[in-house]
Amino acid sequence: MVAPEWWGVVDHPKSVVERLAEAGYAAVAMDVYGEGKLTTDAAQANMWMEQVLDDQDMLMARCRLILNDFSDQLSVDGDNLGAIGYCFGGKVVLDMAREGMPLKAVATFHGNPTPKQPADKNFKAKVLVAHGRDDSMVSMDAIEGLKSELDAADVDYTIDVYDNAKHGFTNPHADERAAKNDVDLGYNEAAAKQSWDNMLEFMKANLA
Repeated sequence: MVAPEWWGVVDHPKSVVERLAEAGYAAVAMDVYGEGKLTTDAAQANMWMEQVLDDQDMLMARCRLILNDFSDQLSVDGDNLGAIGYCFGGKVVLDMAREGMPLKAVATFHGNPTPKQPADKNFKAKVLVAHGRDDSMVSMDAIEGLKSELDAADVDYTIDVYDNAKHGFTNPHADERAAKNDVDLGYNEAAAKQSWDNMLEFMKANLA
């Protein structure tokens, strides 16, 4: 399962789903906004994100429905579910695990770690975090806060920090979006490749 950046299910999450399929995984891009909303405009994306964050119970209910529908597919092993989240989607998949949804592995890329509620004994997933050291939207202090939260809940996690990597470093369209919207994003090909390879190894180790 792939939770996209705040843009919605645009080209990047679709590409991620295709790459996961090539790696042998059943995958789906999650329409967390509903109604197929997508944009390349940061102001619009922020408005949609704030709307769903105003009712996080509804957001999690929608995610649970997506998870249930996905796990019911014949090609899906419902006992071995993983989720990947990018930026806003990173918060989404972490919150799904915090809610106790049956995920065995959660990976985030330049993800927002702010919790709906802190992790507790219901958090069963193992976690991989890929974070850019130069991310001005998600600070290293926020990542330290996530570490403390996961430690308190005895969650098994790994946090990889990539040098010279900004917010959105895995998205090949990041520089274009940065220029269009005057936001601090940047693609880093080396960090994108290494973090992807690490994620595949992580999923292979934990979805068995």
